[in-house]
Amino acid sequence: MSAAVSYKTGVYNMNDKISIMIVEDDEILSREILIFLEKWGYQAAGTSDFSCVFEEFQTMHPHLVLMDINLPYYDGLYWCRKIREISDVPVIYISSRSDDRDKIMAIAQGGDDYVEKPFRLEFLKAKIEAILRRTYQYKVKDRIYLNEDLYFEHVTSTLIYKNQEVELTKSEKKILARLMESRPDVVTREELMQALWNTDEFVSDSTLTTVISRLRSKLHGGCQEDLIRTRKGQGYYIQ
Repeated sequence: MSAAVSYKTGVYNMNDKISIMIVEDDEILSREILIFLEKWGYQAAGTSDFSCVFEEFQTMHPHLVLMDINLPYYDGLYWCRKIREISDVPVIYISSRSDDRDKIMAIAQGGDDYVEKPFRLEFLKAKIEAILRRTYQYKVKDRIYLNEDLYFEHVTSTLIYKNQEVELTKSEKKILARLMESRPDVVTREELMQALWNTDEFVSDSTLTTVISRLRSKLHGGCQEDLIRTRKGQGYYIQ
């Protein structure tokens, strides 16, 4: 393999963000996908020149490619074949083509999966995580970035700011993990109360309010902004 980065081994440096290349000529959809992925801690970039997709791939060296099929100049099948000449990086097709023959052709040309338009962004995220888990030797949700210096390690429920652990109580870890799992959706107070039942603290409505307040303060120290938002009458969420 002549590429500067080999993806055959499934090796990933946990100090780096996962990079995803978006090859989609619908500017609105491409932007929506990019913003959504960045909220979940991915490093995403859209194609700027559809006549030079292969060159941009070589420059970016992404960990995964989202590839539309109907593109200007050459279609996504052509670009996937070009990528396969130098790399085994996973490619997910995103296309409005619904015929099974198109899907079979897409996979036969080197694609790893196929997502039919229109789709929910959460569904696309699930597809991305599944392929990354299979390709690279780590779990995608182990590390969720809140900003460049602040991230949450899901398995250990650890909050890290500038490579230093932020001390959290058991209750704070439970609440933060539940909010991160549902991000950016709202989690009700009842659901958060249920998450606290397995901790050593006495659980009451005021207990939850106190835990949320402490957690907000600790997150603010790393982001200088209020990451935990309140939706009146519904619950809490993290953007």
